[in-house]
Amino acid sequence: MHPTAHHESSSTASGAASTRRRRKDARPSELLAAGLELFVDRGFAATRLDDVARRAGVSKGTLYLYFPSKEALFKAVIEDGMVAALLAAEERMAAHQGPAAELLHDLLLGWWQQIGSTALAGVSKLIISEARNFPEIADYYRERVISRGRALLRQALERGIDSGEFRPLHVEAAIDVIIAPLLMLAISRFSLRLCGHEVSPEAYLETHFELLLRGLRPAGDHP
Repeated sequence: MHPTAHHESSSTASGAASTRRRRKDARPSELLAAGLELFVDRGFAATRLDDVARRAGVSKGTLYLYFPSKEALFKAVIEDGMVAALLAAEERMAAHQGPAAELLHDLLLGWWQQIGSTALAGVSKLIISEARNFPEIADYYRERVISRGRALLRQALERGIDSGEFRPLHVEAAIDVIIAPLLMLAISRFSLRLCGHEVSPEAYLETHFELLLRGLRPAGDHP
């Protein structure tokens, strides 16, 4: 064989092997993406691991190498998406030196960019509809996502109250009021339309924040 041909053949084989290695390395992320799509489309109960493997283009045996059960796959989807987004928000909060209102705005916008505008928003609808039938999944979601999300908002509100930027108020009730419209926006992307017509998510969030901020400010203090 001509040396050049041998070199080309070796390069081709090496490239194919490299592609296979990359494909193998990418499989966990492909499985997570397929799992998220099916969980959102079908719900937790109706999603089968066979279908997840098929959607990802791998065998069921390969899927089990990474995720031994549907519960393990679901938890990995949450960790890879929502928990990672919350971790990033926690890091931003720790580094934030500006006004509490700016921090609160960043939290709302960051939620939309990292979760609300993505397929992850459909997980909220899944949890609401199937929590009673799968209490262990609901408890896991409450601990890993809801509690951490509430803690972020609690810290932002308490910063503003301590600095005098926000008026004293019932913090836990305020957290519920902040979250409810976000939850409604997320659910509307998958099951209904707000008020029967299209609403720009950006306009929705900015209006929510403006109304929220006016309610948080001390009397006579205008944003």
